[in-house]
Formats: sequence, C-alpha cells, structure tokens
Amino acid sequence: MFDGSDYPASLEEDVFDTWLENGRLNKISYHYLLIVWDSLDSKYIPVYAEGRHSFQEFEPYGASASHESLVAIYDLYSEARIPLD
Repeated sequence: MFDGSDYPASLEEDVFDTWLENGRLNKISYHYLLIVWDSLDSKYIPVYAEGRHSFQEFEPYGASASHESLVAIYDLYSEARIPLD
C-alpha cells in the first residue's frame, strides 16, 4: 500500500490488516483508522478515532510542519477510504 512518489514509504498489506483488526477488537468503540506518517521515526503509525473530530488533530502529509502527518483515513468496519478534505 501507499506505493509511489505521493507517499513517503510503502506499507505492507498484512500490517494494515492487523491495524484494522486491532481497531475492531478494542474495547473502546473506535470507528476510524488514521494512518499517520512519523517523520522522526520514518514509519507509519496507526491512530484510532471514535469520531470525525479527531481528523483535525493532524495536517495532511505534504502540508504539515509537524513531524506527524495524516496520510489516509479508513472506516474500520467497511474498510472504505475516507477523503482527507
């Protein structure tokens, strides 16, 4: 996943699938998986969110001055990708 020049690195499908499963199994009723790029550690990290208000905590990748930037958002249950805008 995330292959190409628009992304800082690729992400293995099995890692992504594990993140989805972990979010679904959590006792907190998360609805979204945010894929965040951590430029200090040069890796993706999963961030789970209960609601859309959490999307505003991160700026999109390429537009962020922070070391953590949002690359993608997924619904945990439908696995649909949610547009960043």
